[in-house]
Amino acid sequence: MTIRPCDQEKEFDTIYEIINDAAQAYKGVIPADCWKEPYMSREELRHEMQSGVHFWGYETQGQLLGVMGLQDVGDVTLIRHAYVRTDSRNQGIGSALLAYLRRKTQRPLLIGTWQDAVWAIRFYQKHGFAAVETQEKERLLGRYWTIPQRQVSASVVLREAVRRKRQP
Repeated sequence: MTIRPCDQEKEFDTIYEIINDAAQAYKGVIPADCWKEPYMSREELRHEMQSGVHFWGYETQGQLLGVMGLQDVGDVTLIRHAYVRTDSRNQGIGSALLAYLRRKTQRPLLIGTWQDAVWAIRFYQKHGFAAVETQEKERLLGRYWTIPQRQVSASVVLREAVRRKRQP
C-alpha cells in the first residue's frame, strides 16, 4: 500500500472514474435536483484541479483504489472529493488517506459534504471532526467554497473537534 500524490495529468481518467463510481452512493440520497450523470463531469474535475485541489491516491498492487484532495483556501485547508472505489470500501482506505493528509498541513482543516450522506458524516466524526452549526456552515461555505446556494442548503461542514498534535 502506498499513499502518494496523484499525477493529475496522467491519472486524470482514473481519478474521474473513481469519483464517479464512488459517487453512485449519493444517487437517491442527496436532493434529486443536485444529482446529475456523471456526478462530476470532466470539465468540473479539470476546474477543481485548476482551482488548486491536489489529489492524493491510495494505491495497492499498482491500482489506485481511492483519492482525496487537499485545497488551501485563505487561512484553511479543505479536504475535497474523498472517494474510494465501490468494490474497495470498508477496508480502511479512506481512513488511511485522511490520516495521511491531516499530517500534510498545519492549517485548520474543514470538510464539506451532503447533509444526507450520513455515512460520510459518521466517518468524519469517527476521525475527530464535528459538524458546525447552521449559521457557521453558511458562513464557511460562502467564504471557502464556490458552490451554488442550493448545495449550501443541502450541505454540512465539519471541522476538527479537537486540535491534533502536529508532527514536524
